[in-house]
Amino acid sequence: MDAISLMMEEHKNIKRVLKVIRKLCIKILNKQEIELEVFYKIIDFVKNYADKHHHNKEEEILFKKISDELGEKIKNGPIYGMLAEHDMGRLYILNLESALEKVKNGDEDAKVDIIANSISYADLLNRHIDKEDNAIYKFGEKNLSKEAIKEVEEKCKEVEKIATDAYIQKKYLKIIEELEEISKY
Repeated sequence: MDAISLMMEEHKNIKRVLKVIRKLCIKILNKQEIELEVFYKIIDFVKNYADKHHHNKEEEILFKKISDELGEKIKNGPIYGMLAEHDMGRLYILNLESALEKVKNGDEDAKVDIIANSISYADLLNRHIDKEDNAIYKFGEKNLSKEAIKEVEEKCKEVEKIATDAYIQKKYLKIIEELEEISKY
């Protein structure tokens, strides 16, 4: 298994959902009804696929290995930046959940918060993924020892096995397809 290639494939899946988010926000701007259940599916995807499944591999395996092996400058610079962006994404999703609840309870003004947090999350993640794919991952591949890369591969393989047994990938790939289909209209 090539863990970095797998994480880049997961980035493609995440970007598919980011496109859906943008389309849903355009619908709100065009005064169409807010599809609350669709936003809740997106939040489920973000929390369980993008964050728990994908970011967990980055934070606990790859970034940790890069930091441990390649030193404080990397750990306190680029890796710290990636972790801070993960946290910022989590904040946008938390704020999005709050805005959805407000709209559900009749607060029409919270629609702007749905748009603001959704678009902020999508913009952040698009830029973030580009940095990971084109800088952090390539840096790790070039500079980690063969032993370190092997360790990353083995740990990611374990995470993937657990996720496969729990049907995580299958579930969330199906949700991506559903979201794309819904957002066509």
